[in-house]
Amino acid sequence: MNFEKITEYLDSLEERGIPSVDCMIYRDHELVYRHMNGTTDAEKRKKVDGSEVYLMFSMTKVQTMTAVLQLVEQGKLSLEDEVGKYLPAYRNLTVKNGDTVEPLTSPMKIRHLVSMQSGLDYDLQRPGIVRVIKEKGSDATTQDIVNAFVESPLNFVPGEHFNYSLSHDVVAAVIEVVSGMTFGEYLKKNIWEPLGLKKTRFAMPMNDGVEGLAQQFICNEKGDIVPMEQSCCYQFTENYESGGAGLISCTEDYAVFADALACGGISKDGVRILRPETVELMKTNLLGEASREDIVKTMGRVGYGYGCGVQIVMEPEKMNSTAPVGVFGWDGAAGPCITMDTKSKTSVVYLQHVRNCGWAYGEIHPKLRDMVFGED
Repeated sequence: MNFEKITEYLDSLEERGIPSVDCMIYRDHELVYRHMNGTTDAEKRKKVDGSEVYLMFSMTKVQTMTAVLQLVEQGKLSLEDEVGKYLPAYRNLTVKNGDTVEPLTSPMKIRHLVSMQSGLDYDLQRPGIVRVIKEKGSDATTQDIVNAFVESPLNFVPGEHFNYSLSHDVVAAVIEVVSGMTFGEYLKKNIWEPLGLKKTRFAMPMNDGVEGLAQQFICNEKGDIVPMEQSCCYQFTENYESGGAGLISCTEDYAVFADALACGGISKDGVRILRPETVELMKTNLLGEASREDIVKTMGRVGYGYGCGVQIVMEPEKMNSTAPVGVFGWDGAAGPCITMDTKSKTSVVYLQHVRNCGWAYGEIHPKLRDMVFGED
């Protein structure tokens, strides 16, 4: 890979309005590249220095999937298990059928949740969520709120379509039931502490601020990138831990995590968080033809499959990419991405903090992917 070209491209993003970038690349446990540029405060005076933390949003999902696959390895659950086995509220689901609502006759399974084929959506104002928060306030837990998702009908029969949704929040609740811990306790014991991740935690309501949090920006309707409120709307209460979008972390922590996955589930220090075959399962496409069409229609992801919380390059020629088949990863609402390849044992973590930045997904991430994993 050409590090000079990567640096030149990253530096060019500040001129186009991205306030700060931070990027780390590992290859077979060795840090081969680190570059940061820009500023991390609203006034654009404080230079990025690598100590910042960021709202990770949907990059949380990769850790949630690692956690659930650990339990699969241990034989404590199966992707073929019915969700209702662990969350009784999910035993009697309903589903939309045109203008009517009918009882669901086939069960929702764990594999439907991990692959975003559950029939759920990302409506944060669904009646069940509103009701539970009104009744329990900040005491509402992950399981309290997740169990209330069922008060609204599914949009389709699980397994028939792909729809990006709150599915991984449900996975977090399942992990709590199986492990007997809160989701945060499970992650801390089984991922954060073993890998030495020092700044990764849940973004609880941030009324008092978060030390070291980079200013969050948003691309407004005019296309201008301006400061916005420092908040995470996916963390509903102080006791809710979102498996889909709840983490705060930093570049260094996520780079160590990504390196472990790229190297078959083992860290530089020899800590194994997943077996190699389980990492391969994570990046195995679980979508049928109709669902792959859905991911193109709804997210514009041409040539990709989707496994356990990650997209997988399946047809690079369709996306005009030089990256090899099998490169996998995901991104977040503020424009970051985590991308890995087990064959070359290479990983890249790119962080920015700009919401509603559509070209991060359409340009920045694909370009970085090809510069890192593609042919020189």
